[in-house]
Amino acid sequence: MLHEKCHDGYSSESRRDIIISRGMPVFSRTLGVSGECDIVEFRKSNEGISLDGRSGIYTVYPVEYKHGEPKADDIDILQLAAQACCLEEMLSCEITSGALFYAKTKHRQNVEITDEIKLRVSKIFAEMHEYFVRGYVPKVKPTKGCNACSLKELCLPKLCKIKSVKKYLSENLKAGDEH
Repeated sequence: MLHEKCHDGYSSESRRDIIISRGMPVFSRTLGVSGECDIVEFRKSNEGISLDGRSGIYTVYPVEYKHGEPKADDIDILQLAAQACCLEEMLSCEITSGALFYAKTKHRQNVEITDEIKLRVSKIFAEMHEYFVRGYVPKVKPTKGCNACSLKELCLPKLCKIKSVKKYLSENLKAGDEH
């Protein structure tokens, strides 16, 4: 339900000096990725970009919605930064902050999107493309977060817990020799 309104087709609405875009498709030719932002807020400002059909200048502020609570690692921040990188390329602007909204805490966490974070995102995508060219699929490192992941059915982390046939036969044939 959290993402239902965000991803119910592309839509926008205005609230005072903010235009809210939901389910906005994004891409980056430089990074070689595409995706969809939950929310992009265009906030009226003295600096920023102009929007076709709208008067004024706006800054761009991506907002990513998450089911749980803030995580110990920076995976959510990297996802938000990837969206910012796409938006920067598409809109010819600079994005220095965005937000993560966590359903469990019902709180919006402002995130500074630094050049260092954007560089990490760029390196991660470069590594991903290198894997693709080599035809290499890295092993999944299952975590408790796998159950809530939208890619769970493609990634199949549960298969990592299953022993290989070779190992199973080896262990069971050795056990049979002892009896």
